Parts: sequence; C-alpha cells; structure tokens
Amino acid sequence: MVEEPADAARDAFAERVVVSYPADLSEWGRFQVEKPSFRAFLRKTRDTAEEGDVWEEFVGVGCCGNTLDVPLRIEAVEGGSRIVDDTEIEYDVREACGIQGSWRVQSKGGPNQG
Repeated sequence: MVEEPADAARDAFAERVVVSYPADLSEWGRFQVEKPSFRAFLRKTRDTAEEGDVWEEFVGVGCCGNTLDVPLRIEAVEGGSRIVDDTEIEYDVREACGIQGSWRVQSKGGPNQG
C-alpha cells in the first residue's frame, strides 16, 4: 500500500503548535492557560491540531464556582498534525471576543446579572 502525502502529514508529529486566546481574556485566565500543566493537559487530550481548529476549553472554577470556558484557536502548526508529548505549545493573542473572564463575572453586580 502506498502512503499518500496527506496521510504522512497527518501521521507526522507536530513540532510546534501556536494557539491563540482572545485579547479580553482576564489576567487570571491567561495565567491558567499558559501554565505548564495546562499545556500538558492539551497534549494529553488532543490528538491532532490543524490551522483554524477552535477548541473550547474549560480553564477553571473561580472562588464562587463560576466556570471559565475559553475558545482557543489554532493559528499555526509546524510539522505534522499529530500532537505528542514533545510538541511545543506557544500562545498568541487575537482579537477580543466578548469573553467574560474577570473576577467581575463572579460578583453580584457582574455583567451576567439582569
């Protein structure tokens, strides 16, 4: 059986993946996604990455129990698409998207109060 070039690229491992998060992600949210443990989590829970993919990821629970889900977008992939333990994950910032991820979300007068 002859392996197609597309199959070879899919099976090859990604050397580096650039993941972006929205500019309006809070400082706490940025701290969470940029931690080594979160990068390791992405490597363990994602098999492949392709430019343009969007991953909705749970980042954490604040002191009042509100969750923060962040849309991470794949901006670039170097090498193949398969994510392995050695894949470097780098972050970039993209345009704001209206994410509600600051401590204000958890306050009584936060933006989700009607």
